[in-house]
Amino acid sequence: MKTLLTLALAVATFGAAAQPKTLVLASAASVPAPAAAPDAYTAAMLDIIAAQNAAKTPAAVQATLAPLERVAAAAPAAWEPRYYQARAYLKMGFAGTDGDAQDKRFDQAQNALDQAMKLKGADRSELLVLQAYILQGRIMVSPMLRGAVYTGRVQEALGEAKALNPNNPRVYLVLGNDLYFRPAMFGGGAEKAKPFYEKAVALFDTYKPASALSPTWGQQLAVGSLAKINGEAAGK
Repeated sequence: MKTLLTLALAVATFGAAAQPKTLVLASAASVPAPAAAPDAYTAAMLDIIAAQNAAKTPAAVQATLAPLERVAAAAPAAWEPRYYQARAYLKMGFAGTDGDAQDKRFDQAQNALDQAMKLKGADRSELLVLQAYILQGRIMVSPMLRGAVYTGRVQEALGEAKALNPNNPRVYLVLGNDLYFRPAMFGGGAEKAKPFYEKAVALFDTYKPASALSPTWGQQLAVGSLAKINGEAAGK
């Protein structure tokens, strides 16, 4: 890794959290020991991930890319910066409306994900979920032309992700998406998707990230998708 100074600069760029003040009490024994401060890499990534999760617009998502690139350059062996780069490009692709521009974003997402795939210690279940999501983005751009080409690859990626971690709720969320947006004539539809959304929601309720930087996204989407299906069923 490069010097901690580079990482410290990345933290400053995204706004490091303020240090808590310490109360001076008569009895030191009654003061709980403070939690260990995160290292520079973790601190930088926590700020970036929080900003990416809170982003409501493509511009806000894009604002996380430059800090991620600086952290990735300073910590080239770490997989998380490339993962969150891929996720940022993916979110921007889904938010777009022009097919060519969306494909460019999915290309950028794939490039970042490919880099993460090469790194030791990467959580391959999470990477494969994101791979499936990128492929779903490709299908979205041109369903009739690409559905037959990419659907099998989506299933393959999710099958491998599930084998690696059957308790990963994002596996079932993206499986649900695959079926929900697939035409009924090709085996999709809301009722086919519902069990997978239910499984995702149940797993999110007990999910514990492997580390402070592990992906946690998807719960609101799973809950919202399930509620939509139940609402549609109630309206029939």
